[in-house]
Amino acid sequence: MDMEKRWSIKKLADEATVKKLSIELSIDELIANMLVNRGVNNFEAAKKFFRPSLSDLHDPFLMKDMDKAVLRLEQAIKNKEKVLIYGDYDVDGTTAVALVYTFLKKLPLFYSTEDEIGGFSKDENSFIGYYIPDRYTEGYGISFQGIDYAKENNFTLIIALDCGIKANDKVDYANNKNIDFIICDHHRPGNLLPNAIAVLDPKRIDCSYPFDELCGCGIGFKLIQGFAQKNNIPFENLLEYLDLTAISIASDMVPIVNENRILCFFGLDQINIKPRNGIKAILELANIKKKITINELVFTIGPRINAAGRIQTGRNAVELLISENDIHAKKSGVTIDATNIERRALDLTITEQALQMIDTDSELIKRKSTVLFHPNWHKGVIGIVASRLIEKYYRPTIILTESNGKATGSARSVKDFDVYNAIESCSDLLEQFGGHKYAAGLTMKLENLAAFKERFEEVVSATIQDYMLVPEIIIEAEMDLKDITPKFMRILKQFAPFGPENMSPVFITKGLIDKGNARIVGNNHLKMDLQAPEIPQPCFSSIAFAQAHHFDDVFQKKLFNACYAIEENEFNGKTTLQLNVKDMKVCL
Repeated sequence: MDMEKRWSIKKLADEATVKKLSIELSIDELIANMLVNRGVNNFEAAKKFFRPSLSDLHDPFLMKDMDKAVLRLEQAIKNKEKVLIYGDYDVDGTTAVALVYTFLKKLPLFYSTEDEIGGFSKDENSFIGYYIPDRYTEGYGISFQGIDYAKENNFTLIIALDCGIKANDKVDYANNKNIDFIICDHHRPGNLLPNAIAVLDPKRIDCSYPFDELCGCGIGFKLIQGFAQKNNIPFENLLEYLDLTAISIASDMVPIVNENRILCFFGLDQINIKPRNGIKAILELANIKKKITINELVFTIGPRINAAGRIQTGRNAVELLISENDIHAKKSGVTIDATNIERRALDLTITEQALQMIDTDSELIKRKSTVLFHPNWHKGVIGIVASRLIEKYYRPTIILTESNGKATGSARSVKDFDVYNAIESCSDLLEQFGGHKYAAGLTMKLENLAAFKERFEEVVSATIQDYMLVPEIIIEAEMDLKDITPKFMRILKQFAPFGPENMSPVFITKGLIDKGNARIVGNNHLKMDLQAPEIPQPCFSSIAFAQAHHFDDVFQKKLFNACYAIEENEFNGKTTLQLNVKDMKVCL
C-alpha cells in the first residue's frame, strides 16, 4: 500500500492584490493568485518573473571578499603564478571546476600576448590546472593530499569550489607551504572562517549579498563575473558558462528563485541552442531529442556527471565537460554512461539490503530516524540510498559505510526538518561534518557509531513534529477540468524553470470518475481517462505512477478527489494535455 500523504492547499492570496494583478496582466484570477503566492504582486515584478533578464543579476562585488578574490587572481596572472582549480567530486563541484578552469584557460585571448600567459605555453597549459579529490582515499572537500599535489607542482594559488568553508586546518597547512586559497563555497560556515585570502560564501554572517542560495558553481560564476567586470571583459563572453551553472543549480536542489532562476533560464537556453560537446554527448547517449527542461538536468544529465565521482573519479566528469571536440566528448561520454549503469546497479542492491535491515527489525521500524551502517556498502551511492529509504520510511535518514577505518556517510532529511542542526547536536561524537538543512555528510570513529545512533534518534525525536513525518503534497488551488485550456497551459509553461520554491504547480479537482478505460500499465502505474460526472466537462488522459493500488476503487466507478500536475504529452507528432496524478482519495 502506498504511503499516506497529507494534502496542503495554499492559502488564497490577498483578494484585492489578485484582482488588480489579474486586470493589469489580462489573466484569470487563478493565475494571478499563483503569481502573488510567489511574491509577484505587480506588473514590473511579473515582467521580471516571466521575462528574466541577465541585467537583473546582482553586482558580484556585493559579496564579501569578492574584491580580495579578484585582486589575488589578477596578481597571480601578473606575477606568472600557477593556479589550481580545486572542486568537490559531485555535480556542483565538477561543473564549478569546469566553469572556472575553462574561463581562465581562455584568458590569453584577453591579453596582448597570444602565445603565452604568465610565462607558460598555452599548449602545455601549465598556467592553470584542476584537481578533484578521490572520494575513497581523500574524502570530501579540501585534502592534505591535494595541497601536497599543489606544492609538488608549484601551484601557489588554489581556488576551491563547492568546498573549503570548514577546512581551517587544511588552509593553515597550505599557508605554511606558501599556497594561498580563494574559497568559493555555499555550505554553512563554522564558528571560525578559514584563514584564506578570500572566502566567498553568501551564508557568512558578515556577508550582506542579496541572495544566499547560490550553489557552489553559482559562486564560481560570480567569481568570473567579478573578474570580467573588473577587467572590462564583455558579459557576453560569460554566456557559454551558463549551461554548467544551470545543471548545478538543478542538481543541487537549491531554490530556483532570484539569481538562480535567471541563471537557470538562460542556462537552459544555452543547452538547447548550443550545448557544449560534453553535454551534447550525454544527450545523444541518453537518446534525448526533445527540448531540455529542468527535468532532464535533474534526471538525465546530473546523475551521469555525478556517477563519475561516485564510482570512479570526478576527473572523468570534468574531462567530459571541458572537451574541446566531439570525438573526445563522445569517448568520455561512453565512459561516464557505463559508470552510471554500474551506479544504478549498486544503488538498487544496497537499497534492497537497507530496506531489509529495517523491515526485519521491529525496533528500527518504530524509530523517528533511520541510521544504518554496513562496512561493505559502496561509499559512492549511500546518499542516493538515503533518499530511496525516505520514499518508504519518511524520516531523517543517515546511511554509513566504512572508509579508511572510520564510519562515513550521507544524511538526507524530510521537509521542514533541519538534519544539519540535528547532526551538529551530536558533533562531539564526530570527526567532521558539513552540509545543508536537507543534506549533509559526516565521519566518525567506528567506536562512536552505537552512541551516535542513539543520540541522533534522541535529538530527532525531541525536535521533529509529527506532521513532518508524513509526506506533503503542496496544492496550488482547486480547479475544474473545464478550466484546463491551451491558453491556461501556455501561461503555466512560462512559470518554468521549476524547482524548489517555484515547484511545478499541482492542482486539485474533486468528484472525478474514470470514463471506463482504467488499466494498469508498466511497473504498477494506473492509466485513466478522468472526467467530472455531473456536468459536461472535458475528459483528460491521466497517469498515476506507482498507484495501481487504486485500481479497484477506480474500476468500481467510485468518485474520488485527485491532485495532479498538468503536462503536455507528445505522441506520433501530436501534443495533448495529460494529467499526472500525484495522489487520489476516494470521496467519503
